Order: sequence, then C-alpha cells, then structure tokens
Amino acid sequence: MKTSVLVSAIATAALLLCAWAATAAEGTAAEARAMLDRAIAELKANETAALEKFNKPDGGFRDRDLYVFCFNTTNGAFTAHANAKLVGTDVRALKEKDGAPLGEKIFSSVKETVTTVDYNFPRPGTTEPVPKESYIVKVGNQGCGVGYYKS
Repeated sequence: MKTSVLVSAIATAALLLCAWAATAAEGTAAEARAMLDRAIAELKANETAALEKFNKPDGGFRDRDLYVFCFNTTNGAFTAHANAKLVGTDVRALKEKDGAPLGEKIFSSVKETVTTVDYNFPRPGTTEPVPKESYIVKVGNQGCGVGYYKS
C-alpha cells in the first residue's frame, strides 16, 4: 500500500512539473505588458541606453519568448529587435505567412497610449504561424512593443 501511494505521489509530482514547464516556456499577456511598461520607463530615462539594453541578449529585456522591439516612427527602421538581422530594416516590410501586411499594421497602429495588434507569427524555432498579440506604444520617435503568443 505504501509503495503504491509513493508511486502515485511521484507520478503526480512529475505531471505537475511537466505542466508547469510547458506553461513556463511562454510569456503571458501580463508579463508582456509589464516588460513594455519597464521599456517605456527606460526609453523616457535615456533612449540611447534603452535601445542598447533592448538589443543585448543579457540586457534584461528578453525573457523566454518575450522581447522588446522598437522602430523609428518617422522612417520605419527597426532600432531594436531580438533578431539582430532586422535592426535597420523597415518594419513596414514585415509580412505574415499569408502575405498580410504585418509591419504596416504595427507601424500605422502605434500611438502615445498603449494599444494592441493581433496577428499570426511563428514561435521561435518554428515556421507555422500561431495567434500572437503585441502591446505597442509610441515614446518620442520610437514605436515599441512586446508580443506574446495567445495559444
């Protein structure tokens, strides 16, 4: 009897740990918004230093699949992104897999108050788009956002 209780307890603990690990792999809406709020404060304090932090893997603005991205609101050029290859390219050129104008949607939606943009985008390391939402805001000449996967 004691052995079966122990085995059951271990199995339950293992299942809970697996469930926790699965959910811990992705950031939540609340965590994305909190990261954006921290980014706003950094941008207001020192835009140059903030953009440097956003672009560093260890700058404190990357957590699992959450990261800050920014673009210049006058010319659309990315100034910060987890994918360094995108920095300097035009946000408006981004397309969803089906060809929908993702970057144009983000560029035209940015305001001085936080808004959201829904779109489909692959998770890191995958190619199949899934629902994602980004909180975006304009701070000075920077349009910045943090997105999270909805499913």
